[in-house]
Amino acid sequence: MVKRIKMRTLLIGGCITLFFLVLITRIFFIQVVNGGIWQERAAGLVEREQTIKASRGTITDRNGNILATDAPAYTVSVNPEMINQLGIEDVVIDRLSGLLGKNESEMRALVTAKDKNGKFYKQREVRSEGYKINPDLAAKVEEFRKELKDDYKGQNAIVMTQESKRYYPEETLASHLLGYMSRDGKAVNGLEVSYDEQLTGTDGYLNYQKDAKGYKLPDSQDNYLPPQNGSNLKLTIDDTIQYYIEDAMKEAVAQYNPLSMTVIAADPNTMEILGMANWPNFNPNTYWETPDQKDFINHATQSIYEPGSTFKIVTLAGAVEEKLFDPNATFESKRIYIGGYPISDNGHAYGRISYLEGVKRSSNIAFVNLGYNMLGGERLRHYIDLFGFGKKTGIDLPSESASPIKPLVFKSEIATAAYGHGLVQVTPIQQVAAISAIANGGKLMEPHLVKEIINPNDGTSEVIKPKVVRQVISKESSKLVSGYLEQVVADRQIGTGRNAYIEGYRVAGKTGTARKVVNGTYSKSKDVVSFIGFAPVNNPKIAMLIVIDQPDGANIGGGTAAAPVFKKIVSQALQYMGVPKDTVKTTDKKSKTTPVVQAKAPDLSGKTAKQARSQLLNAGIAYETLGQGENVIRQYPVAGAAMNPGQRIYLLTEESSKMKIPDLTGESLRDALEVLSLMKVGVTVKGEGYVVKQTEQVAGEQRTVELVLQTAKAAVTGIADEAPESSDPALGDETNNQGATDGTANTEETGKTDTTNPPSNETKSSDNTSDGASLP
Repeated sequence: MVKRIKMRTLLIGGCITLFFLVLITRIFFIQVVNGGIWQERAAGLVEREQTIKASRGTITDRNGNILATDAPAYTVSVNPEMINQLGIEDVVIDRLSGLLGKNESEMRALVTAKDKNGKFYKQREVRSEGYKINPDLAAKVEEFRKELKDDYKGQNAIVMTQESKRYYPEETLASHLLGYMSRDGKAVNGLEVSYDEQLTGTDGYLNYQKDAKGYKLPDSQDNYLPPQNGSNLKLTIDDTIQYYIEDAMKEAVAQYNPLSMTVIAADPNTMEILGMANWPNFNPNTYWETPDQKDFINHATQSIYEPGSTFKIVTLAGAVEEKLFDPNATFESKRIYIGGYPISDNGHAYGRISYLEGVKRSSNIAFVNLGYNMLGGERLRHYIDLFGFGKKTGIDLPSESASPIKPLVFKSEIATAAYGHGLVQVTPIQQVAAISAIANGGKLMEPHLVKEIINPNDGTSEVIKPKVVRQVISKESSKLVSGYLEQVVADRQIGTGRNAYIEGYRVAGKTGTARKVVNGTYSKSKDVVSFIGFAPVNNPKIAMLIVIDQPDGANIGGGTAAAPVFKKIVSQALQYMGVPKDTVKTTDKKSKTTPVVQAKAPDLSGKTAKQARSQLLNAGIAYETLGQGENVIRQYPVAGAAMNPGQRIYLLTEESSKMKIPDLTGESLRDALEVLSLMKVGVTVKGEGYVVKQTEQVAGEQRTVELVLQTAKAAVTGIADEAPESSDPALGDETNNQGATDGTANTEETGKTDTTNPPSNETKSSDNTSDGASLP
């Protein structure tokens, strides 16, 4: 008995010992051998990493007005499991389809979706109608969720997740320039693509320890990496000038119903793009609603066409630079033959006329003489290359096009290239760079759209400086060419560009009307019309090109359709920019002085800044906003006050003496003093007339601005009042031409061809008399 008890005790003890040995061995393997594996698994259960999304950089115009930014958005999902448990399939399908605009059959497929095991899903996103919807629509969906909660206790049958999306507050404004972000967050077209790397930020994260319910532990060891938001872009464009451009384009499109239209405005001294637009355009907020993919083409940088007579500026510049152009020399305007091809002045024969008159009339014969007979093929090609044609300009937009200029071998090729025809293929942005070189003293500049790249994380910024590509003609030659091109506009009787004439401003320009190539031959009825120019001639502030592809109507040329668009935009822009008008004396004895009707300042007090801006833009009144408030507190001039032409309205949106002092250049002393007194800023004055320079100084709490003034005449001409006016005979009788009346019908060159075969070698026969063009 005792022996049996001992055996049992030993057996039990042995089992216990063996159990402990197994347990210790197991613990050893868990804690020592596999300790790392289990530690990682445990960390995964108690540690949580939360991604902190970085914001994409904001894009603004040169004045800080937002053109593209991140905005809150919401993604709608349905819970098929809960919906079917509650039996509310039809309710959800009916209401949610109506709110989101989704097909009911597709919505039913989502609401009844099951996995491979036959179980209802717990969450399905409503793509694409419910993906990143705006807050207004999200509010309606949220209201429906509350109804489901009250009626069925099923609020979570629909789930909304807050996210962010790219938002373009000005909608279609500058859409081709900006591009857009796809629903999947990818940059498409425009500056969104060009500067995607700078605009895209780096996400941060927060790593912390949590309990079983997901709450952060009090003694959690946090690991935090802040997000690095994307850089902000300040553009060179001015959204007011952009508005003027697109508003004028709408009128032209309504009148001429073209296939497309392009306008580019630039500061010729820096090649900063002030505005760029195409029609048709699109809304980047709803880009998927644009039916035709051609509407996304940025013709300003991507379309290639034969420019026609606007290209004559290159031939003229080359002839002037080589000292071959004598404005008073004469030639016979009649049909001639070059390499077997007949060339005429658009069906006209003006007889013996001067070369200056040939420029005014856009005579093909004049430019064939200049380009073919005087310059010759080698030197003509040299200037075509110098002005940058055949190569990309380097503008900071994606997919810029450039058509290499083929060698000018045959006589007909040299002759037709002299007036922008045949082998010459250009883009609109190339032409703007070329006319700017003539305006700015002969410097070819690289066009650009971004003025400053700002890092919001540390406040640093990179200012994009103007870049000179090369000197193409001398400063003296550019002045002479500018004067000759001014005659094209100023001569109100025979100047083809007379419809671009702006009272009070000296305008230089050139018209163009080009036949389109269709199926390898020049069409007899399809044209591309254009106008290129700059103003004021003596102190250029804006250069602009207007291209209208295939306008409806008979005998519609660049002088008829494009020049008036130039006039409208530039006259508005110069007044908005504060460029004072010159006093022009008319020589037309028949004309009578028309009294100037002064506009009165509208009452804007109490309106939001956006409402006030819209009202002023529609009225064509320049303005500047002071402060960061949302509503207009005060204004100057006060409501009802008479306003001078070009005078701007200042909108005060804050009661603060620390507001940024606006640029008062071009303002009269009285207006400048009124604005600065409203801001409680001290003033010292040098000179008289209009503000040309301002310098801010701070002494303690008091800010003082020194204003340097000049008379209107000195500001416009750059010549002091006591200095004699220029009498350069090469510029012709500018005063008389500007004052002449438009007493004749428009004789803008129509660019019509006498045959349908474009000259490409010496064996073909063509009677082409002007410009041809082709847009993709």
